[in-house]
Amino acid sequence: MKKIDPTVEEAAETLGLSGVARRRLLSGAGLVSATAAASALLAACSDDNKASGEKTGGGGSGAGDFPETPKWKFVFVNHVTTNPFFTATQYGAQDACALLNCEFQWTGSKESVVPEMVSATNAAISAKADGLAVAVVDKTAFKQPVDNALNAGIPVVSYNADGARGEPGTNRLAYIGQDLYVSGYQLGTRIAALMSGGDAVGFIATPGSLNIQPRIDGAKDAIKASGKSINFKDVASGAELPKELSTIDAYAQGHTGLKGMFAVDAGSTEAVGKTMAKYKLKEKGVAAGGFDLNPSTLNSIKGGSLDFTIDQQPYQQGFLPVLFLWMYKLTGGLIAPPDTNTGLLFVTKDNVDPYLTTKTRYEGSSTKQQLLNRSGPIPHK
Repeated sequence: MKKIDPTVEEAAETLGLSGVARRRLLSGAGLVSATAAASALLAACSDDNKASGEKTGGGGSGAGDFPETPKWKFVFVNHVTTNPFFTATQYGAQDACALLNCEFQWTGSKESVVPEMVSATNAAISAKADGLAVAVVDKTAFKQPVDNALNAGIPVVSYNADGARGEPGTNRLAYIGQDLYVSGYQLGTRIAALMSGGDAVGFIATPGSLNIQPRIDGAKDAIKASGKSINFKDVASGAELPKELSTIDAYAQGHTGLKGMFAVDAGSTEAVGKTMAKYKLKEKGVAAGGFDLNPSTLNSIKGGSLDFTIDQQPYQQGFLPVLFLWMYKLTGGLIAPPDTNTGLLFVTKDNVDPYLTTKTRYEGSSTKQQLLNRSGPIPHK
């Protein structure tokens, strides 16, 4: 009788082999060496012992180790399609599609016109898109289109905007983006820390648009809670950067007693930085800050015209919707998209240098694909 290597016996038990597979393994393993045992184990675990159509690691013919899939097409419906903030978002979607062998379409409205966005959503449904990512900037307009998509078997997530606070306005599967009210509250807390009192203005590109209105609401609540005598007024600046700049410039000239200039969107923040520098308002004791990582905004922080900006990870808001929709399709809906907060980070003069010294597609400042290396301790509390 052949001596069976204990490793082989253990493998047979662990794998639960029986019948033909077990006999093949044991009869061919009359050697003591672990190498021989491993060879016999590989022979026993042949296709005869696999369920029909089952693939093991390394056998996928699709992206990575996954099975081959159709080239799914996902549609992003955006409210300001040409705004520089969303450059990084589109790069994120591009990179996810390249990784997963799918594609995406970028559509919607150039100037936050909700009917145009709804029309784009309906067109994507009619074209049988494989998934939708919608910036829900209105708490009622997208409910029926999203329901229509879901009824047609098309998965939908929201990104960047998710209806009103506590009222998403749609039955989307998940939201990927910053907690907008909380980010606004943090903005207001920072304003209160920078100002002892006086007049302050908060510029908002499109009042009522639910990708930014919750920020203004949060800022007002935080300023009120601070108890400081800060007279904070919100002012519409417009959805297009040239208009934002002219509006903010004119406001600064007409309100020379301002003690604070802030903004809740990328374009307005960039314009605040330029206006602060033009009139040397920092030298006059005016505090300033806002949102997002436009290159001009980062340079304003480095130069001292802005005290801070808030990063909300726009790249992730493109990459993650593609990933989540793809996984939903791949798993037949078993892996549902999770709500994902893309975070909040204050960028100040103390930590702005890495953003300026390295141009990357992750911040929308370069098209180049590159590996970024870092060293040293990771900041933490």
